[in-house]
Amino acid sequence: MADFIAARGASAGLDVEFQEVFPGRRNVWLRLAPAGRTRSRVLLAPHLDTVGSLDGSDRVFEPRLKDGRIWGRGACDTKGSVAAMLSALFRLAERGSRPLETEVIFIGLVDEESHQHGSRAVVKAGFRADLGIVGEPTRLEVVTAHKGDLWARLETRGKAAHGACPSRGRNAVRAMARVVEALEGEYAAALAKRSHSLLGSPTINVGTIRGGIQPNIVPDHCAIEVDRRMLPGETGEGVRREILSFLRARGLRVSALDLKGVPEPALETDPSLPWVRRFMGAVGTKRALGVHYFCDAAVLAMGGTPCVVFGPGDIAQAHTADEWIAESSLERGAGLLSRFLEGLP
Repeated sequence: MADFIAARGASAGLDVEFQEVFPGRRNVWLRLAPAGRTRSRVLLAPHLDTVGSLDGSDRVFEPRLKDGRIWGRGACDTKGSVAAMLSALFRLAERGSRPLETEVIFIGLVDEESHQHGSRAVVKAGFRADLGIVGEPTRLEVVTAHKGDLWARLETRGKAAHGACPSRGRNAVRAMARVVEALEGEYAAALAKRSHSLLGSPTINVGTIRGGIQPNIVPDHCAIEVDRRMLPGETGEGVRREILSFLRARGLRVSALDLKGVPEPALETDPSLPWVRRFMGAVGTKRALGVHYFCDAAVLAMGGTPCVVFGPGDIAQAHTADEWIAESSLERGAGLLSRFLEGLP
């Protein structure tokens, strides 16, 4: 993907460079320099990676055009944003009507679907822009807020014993059952009482549970993995401590480990910022939205780039076996982005 985009960018007359993130996996940068002195910078930032196939086959990645839709895994998440952003940028470069003082940079990012190492590498390199437009399938709505995310593993310990004499042991699965009930019940209810104007309430989901070896052994270990979505102002470490404190106050002893190990905070960009208002005006929307998923926008914002999330397609189709994006959404998205770029100072 990076090589393909680099070749297309070079043929359009853009400056091209690579940024290695992992061996063999690189962010690709395309730069359109302004006609005069650079006074501002706009970033177009979709991700290049796509979630894998559940059955290990490549069938879901085969593109098909039918009934006005492009079908295939990654079509909307986020090859649609890649295509719309590149189309708008190439139009601007080919027309020779580049902005007088605004540099436009496209960065195709790797690893968004995992730990966002691509966007983290951009931040680590010290990059900042006046506005970042992060490509995700938002139905061409402007998103200024999204939830943060913590994945944690919680473990209970017991004492093994023969299943014929369970009283001699201490059942870690039974202890974990109480933990699950507390988290999905009382704790989830408490979270529902908190609210954000664009994002609603934080949530928790117990996604996996593993414990025991076989039926005739009292299990001495059990582990669950939870997904805790966060609101602006919450941090992963703060939420981890909150969960531990909540459980211990109820006599439930667990250990907790952050499975991601990197901060994934919520995004909250002020929609009244001049560059955000400029973009919203160009694409014809007056109201900013919030979304429940996490993406590269929060990472880039942590590095000092105010970000919005915007792109063709609908997140409802993302990660599905029959993922698709409408041609009309792609074309409209490219047109709206072109309108914004062509109006840059």
